[in-house]
Amino acid sequence: MSETTHREAAVPRARTEESGAAGPLQSGKGKTTIADGVVAKIAAMAARDVSGVHEMGGAAGRALNAVRGMVGGGDRPTTQGVSVEVGERQAAVDVNLVADYGVAIPDMASAVRRNVITAVERMCGLEVTEVNVKVDDVYLPGDDKQSGDQKKSQQQEESRVR
Repeated sequence: MSETTHREAAVPRARTEESGAAGPLQSGKGKTTIADGVVAKIAAMAARDVSGVHEMGGAAGRALNAVRGMVGGGDRPTTQGVSVEVGERQAAVDVNLVADYGVAIPDMASAVRRNVITAVERMCGLEVTEVNVKVDDVYLPGDDKQSGDQKKSQQQEESRVR
């Protein structure tokens, strides 16, 4: 007879020395709750700070933001490429990014992981259980030239319409 176990999708509680011990986010005088968006912004900024990270987000998200930028939809979202799951005392982070060509991807991913863990734990007081890094693309130096040509043709189209 085999037993199957069911895993919950929620982030497990942080380990404490004694069960039920209050952490930095909970005291006898109240409880501090940190929104998922706050943790995602902190993680995104920490990941962007790593050398070799060219851009954040998967191909679909970057394409959507490019279209949004063409029609005047504003700046790219701060949390692009980052999703988080936040519990009472722990957080798990997923990061999607584009690496610069020539960068040692395993080293860059380790640096992203280290930066995100340090920033989230320091700023939020949450234990980071995992940081999954997905490299969706590699930026090649000639990619900007193509983007520049596309921007020029878009500007010409816009000037004819106005």
